[in-house]
Amino acid sequence: MVDQTAERSEQGESRLTVFVALAANAGIGLLKLIAGLLSGSGALLAEAAHSVGDTSTELLLLTALRRSGRPADAVHPFGYGKERYFWSLLAAVAIFVSGAMFSIYLGVHTILTPERGVSHIWLSYFVIGVGAIMEGTSLVRALQQTRREATDSDQSVGEYVQDPDDPTVKSVVLEDSAALIGLALAAAGVGLHAITGSAVWDGLASIAIGLLLVVAAGMLAQTCKSLLVGKQADIRLVHSIETMLEEQPEVDDVVDLLTMQTGTDRVLVCARVDFVDDYSAADLETACLRIDSDMRERFTDLDEIFIQPVPRSDPGLRQRVRARYGRALAEPR
Repeated sequence: MVDQTAERSEQGESRLTVFVALAANAGIGLLKLIAGLLSGSGALLAEAAHSVGDTSTELLLLTALRRSGRPADAVHPFGYGKERYFWSLLAAVAIFVSGAMFSIYLGVHTILTPERGVSHIWLSYFVIGVGAIMEGTSLVRALQQTRREATDSDQSVGEYVQDPDDPTVKSVVLEDSAALIGLALAAAGVGLHAITGSAVWDGLASIAIGLLLVVAAGMLAQTCKSLLVGKQADIRLVHSIETMLEEQPEVDDVVDLLTMQTGTDRVLVCARVDFVDDYSAADLETACLRIDSDMRERFTDLDEIFIQPVPRSDPGLRQRVRARYGRALAEPR
């Protein structure tokens, strides 16, 4: 089974990252709302909606972390790891609905029906400055965790954020990055509104913030979709597993190798193997137990392992493998 101590440690680190982001978003969201109402800035009100969306997202991510850690049972024999992906997908929806749509609506409304000039400029920029500090602190925390996890996966930070197995950390990185860009847009909108007296700049900043959130929500939703559908494990892990299997004296050839990410740091493996014909059934049973144990020791992310003996010359199996992967694993070697 997966190393439970390491998994609990990683969950605790992810939970702390989400709590830091939750505290930052809840606090700055209230300040943005007050400043937006007093100043009449649509961009600041859009940023307040942005923070409401992010706060809702963090609550959903905490739910994801709690529910995905439940052990496997008879109803869900492969565990509840994919709950993290489901709740993260809802978090993407929350960003889209609570933040993006309201920001775009507010921006259009501000442009079409400008009511009054912006006031309390000092308060607006004070809130923007405090928000930048709080969001920056949360982003630094998320990036520190991301850097550690990327190093463990032998990936760059950019590669890991683009294709993670833990969407909760990606959610916080995307949210905080979008929040800092959004604050810069709000500052520009408020400043240009005050200088020109035209609310169009404020409205354009609100629309830009909304579009920014659409992009962030889309990127997170795409990651969750891929993981929920049933994504293959990291290709480097797949190749390493194949190499290890082919090194075993009882194995003549790896005919097919199926993997699926069933949760964060949880991988299901199904290997269809052509064993050397000289071994007895008892020998192969002993070999399968040894290979299973060695694979778990070497690859700590492996959760369930299935090893199926098959003839590599079977045309039906070769055709299915070829249809899935091409010729790489399909032809006998």
